[in-house]
Amino acid sequence: MEDVLMAFAAALAVGIPALATAWAQSRIGAAGAGTLAEKPELTGTIIILLAIPETMVILGFVVAAMILVL
Repeated sequence: MEDVLMAFAAALAVGIPALATAWAQSRIGAAGAGTLAEKPELTGTIIILLAIPETMVILGFVVAAMILVL
């Protein structure tokens, strides 16, 4: 039973940040598309802003790995 709970905790550690990242990137992507239509020189900035939320998923994966290893 303990293994099941640890696996569930690891799944939550990745799943919840993944949903939050998807929501954030959808908002950033929509705003970024509008921005790029008006100012194409901001392409690099938009790419960076889209990459920043991905760190939540990476950190969630690290936490999940730590849960499963311990």
